[in-house]
Amino acid sequence: PSGTWLLYLPCTWSIGLAAEPGCLPNWHMLSLFGVGAVLMRGAGCTINDMWDRDYDKKVVRTASRPLAAGDISTFQSFVFLGGQLSLALCVLLCLNYYSIVLGAASLSLVITYPLMKRITYWPQLILGLTFNWGALLGWSAIKGSCEWSVCLPLYLAGVMWTLVYDTIYAHQDKRDDIIIGVKSTALQFKEDTKQWLSGFSLAMLLSLCMAGMNCNQTFPYYSAVAAIGAHLAHQIYTLDIDKPEDCWKKFASNRTVGVLLFIGIVLGNL
Repeated sequence: PSGTWLLYLPCTWSIGLAAEPGCLPNWHMLSLFGVGAVLMRGAGCTINDMWDRDYDKKVVRTASRPLAAGDISTFQSFVFLGGQLSLALCVLLCLNYYSIVLGAASLSLVITYPLMKRITYWPQLILGLTFNWGALLGWSAIKGSCEWSVCLPLYLAGVMWTLVYDTIYAHQDKRDDIIIGVKSTALQFKEDTKQWLSGFSLAMLLSLCMAGMNCNQTFPYYSAVAAIGAHLAHQIYTLDIDKPEDCWKKFASNRTVGVLLFIGIVLGNL
């Protein structure tokens, strides 16, 4: 479930930051967005597998996926996708009008992201723009609109975070990617990966500080940001980009980054 967590956590940050000082986050919204994250991450996986069914057959790690393996037809996957998106729409319709429009706007990113690895060496950037939409949507669901001085730095922090963890993830598949002709930041950065990841991490931390200052966050929040900095530094320093199992371990550890920030936001509010 790592991908679901990484989609859900930016929503929790935004909902947490939108809470009134001295108050816990809105648990109803946290639950609603949790259901939405499961559904939309699932829909994203279905769309990805539909676009990539021919590629997935050629990669050992993905050859057993239902479409690639021929266990289900393209038509069946369309029907399943329709069910996922219909349920996700039900969740979206529980929000205010501003958030419904804002949430619907993300669908174009969800649909087109899987194509990006055929076009650009920066598909991880498009994934970041897609996966962190909840950093905008969570705030608007609570407040009725976005406070851009908070939401945009938070969104940018999430995008930078995605560039870190998904570049690490992409290093698992780089040999297969070269063979089948798809692109990634792992192939773009090569041996310079750690320098790039360090730059993205610094941009993430600065953006989080800016978001915190613009909504008057307190000491626990900045303590959490410092802990995230330490976690990312350790993650990057010890990363072995040529060992897929180490890349997976480092990728999965990013759930801790998201949870640390959420805890910092909650304690900062209180």
